[in-house]
Amino acid sequence: MSDHFGKETPKLGFGLMRLPKKGLRTDIEQVKKMVDLFMEAGFTYFDTAFVYGTSEQDIKKALVDRYPRDSYTLATKLNAFMMCHDEKSAKEQFYKSLERTGAGYFDYYLLHALMDLNYKKYDKYHIWDFVKEQKEKGLIKNFGFSFHAGPELLDKLLTEHPEVDFIQLQLNYADWNDPTVNSRLNYEMARKHGKSIVVMEPVKGGKLADPPKEVKKLFSAYAPDMSPASWAIRFVASLDGIITVLSGMSNIAQMEDNLSYMKNFKPLNEEEQKIIREAQKILRRSAEIPCTACHYCTDGCPKQIPIPDIFAAANLQLGNGQTAQAKERYSAITEGHRASDCIGCKQCENACPQHLKITEFLKQCAEMLEK
Repeated sequence: MSDHFGKETPKLGFGLMRLPKKGLRTDIEQVKKMVDLFMEAGFTYFDTAFVYGTSEQDIKKALVDRYPRDSYTLATKLNAFMMCHDEKSAKEQFYKSLERTGAGYFDYYLLHALMDLNYKKYDKYHIWDFVKEQKEKGLIKNFGFSFHAGPELLDKLLTEHPEVDFIQLQLNYADWNDPTVNSRLNYEMARKHGKSIVVMEPVKGGKLADPPKEVKKLFSAYAPDMSPASWAIRFVASLDGIITVLSGMSNIAQMEDNLSYMKNFKPLNEEEQKIIREAQKILRRSAEIPCTACHYCTDGCPKQIPIPDIFAAANLQLGNGQTAQAKERYSAITEGHRASDCIGCKQCENACPQHLKITEFLKQCAEMLEK
């Protein structure tokens, strides 16, 4: 596909994975206000997925039922290894997504979270051909895949499927040279194949919105009014070939902050790039657990351990030395489901897009927080 996407000014995308809650349910009224602010600022890209809880139904209420269809672009995803058990149930996700969203068609449709352990499922269930058929019918405008592995597999997939229109990659300054996430190498491989890119996890599941104190100090010394999240999003938005940068916004304040610097986007200058490199050095020394709280690990946990919540508690101590607060948070979230309950089945590690050694981290958390 031609690279016309990447010639546009990089834009902000509304990631719908972490919507605000009111009790156990999505706070639809707040989501509507966030959608209105987003649209009024001139942004149009919304990203959801079949496996994101009630996200597809929520965006129907907050966006699809309230705006003309040609005024926004909607992306969703088919997951061939979660919430399905055979080819039929995998393909049914597409039709259910159409029903849930009421969108009529999808501007962007993705095969979800391809990695070494699952990519063959998409071949086994003939999902590539199925999605191409839906595109020929006009039910999909552009199709691609989101990816969580290394450049070798990415090269293989893009060589075998040159027809994909775009790719969604985890890119952020913290993972740029990380040997597990491979942000830079994957970015370079996608560009080598001439593919434009949708960026996911630019703030690494919120971690770069609240980085270690040393990083915050570095940023504020240069630009006191700019949030840490703005540095993260502007870093990836400054790259060539970017369609949009997804931000998983969870409240109006986060929306307003993102709009404040992306409405009139300015790429990072040379001095800001140097500051990012210093931040990368600091993060490499950090002892924090690099979890993005996607919760893919919790769905099949036989002990129902709230893994991301435990890691967030541990990081209060590991990142900022808040030992008492870490233990207090841990006690509040682990009634009956503690880190020490882990049986080492590694179901969580097979599901983790970050390829974290979760069972080892849980042992570390138990030692830290259960004494």
